[in-house]
Amino acid sequence: MARDERVTLLEVYQALSEEQFESVKFLLERQVPAGLLLRASRPELCRILLQRFPGNSLRVTAGILGQLGLFDLIQRFQLPVEEQIPEKTPCEPNGDTPKVRGEPTSGHHPGGIPAPHMNPRRLTEKDLMQIAQRLGKEWQEVGILHLGLERSRLEQIQEENPGNPILWNFEMLREWRQRERHKATASHLRSCLEHARLDPGILDFLQSLQGN
Repeated sequence: MARDERVTLLEVYQALSEEQFESVKFLLERQVPAGLLLRASRPELCRILLQRFPGNSLRVTAGILGQLGLFDLIQRFQLPVEEQIPEKTPCEPNGDTPKVRGEPTSGHHPGGIPAPHMNPRRLTEKDLMQIAQRLGKEWQEVGILHLGLERSRLEQIQEENPGNPILWNFEMLREWRQRERHKATASHLRSCLEHARLDPGILDFLQSLQGN
C-alpha cells in the first residue's frame, strides 16, 4: 500500500508544470515548514509528504490541487477526497466540489486563503532568474534598501555561492519571494524596485510580466 502511495504521489507531481509545482509548494507552507520546501525537488517533496503524512499524503495533495483548481489531476489519478470539506474550512484537503466559481470578485476562498488562479500570479523561479541576470553589482544595496532584507542574510547568501553574482541576486530574490508569499508578484516587485539604481530594462521586464 505504501509503495502504491509513493508511486502515485510521484506521478502526480511529475504531471505538474513548473509553475504549478511552485504553487503547490507555496500552499503546503501552511502544513510543512517552509525550510523543507524551499529547495525540494519533486521526488524530495514526495518523500517529505510520505514522512509527515503517512497514509494520508495523497489526501493532502488532493486538497492542495483542489485549491489550485486542478480537478482534472484529482480525477486522473483517482485521489482520495473528503466530501464534506467545503462545508468546513477550505484550507483542509477537499475534493472536486469546492465552488470557487462563486468567488471571482474577491479572489479569495471563504476562509481568506488567496486563490492563486484568481490573483495576479506569483513570480516563478524562472522569472526570478531572468531578473537576477539583469541586476547589477549593487545587489546588496537593492536587497537592504528596497527589498527590506537583512545584511547578514545577504552575506550568508554570498558565502554559500562563492564567485557567482547571478546566484547571489537569484537567492536574494527568492528570499524576498519567500517573505512576501502570495504578494510576490511582478507588480509588487516593480513597485519595490522603482526608485532603485537599476537598469531600466528590469522595470520594463517586470512590466511585461504583469500581463501574464
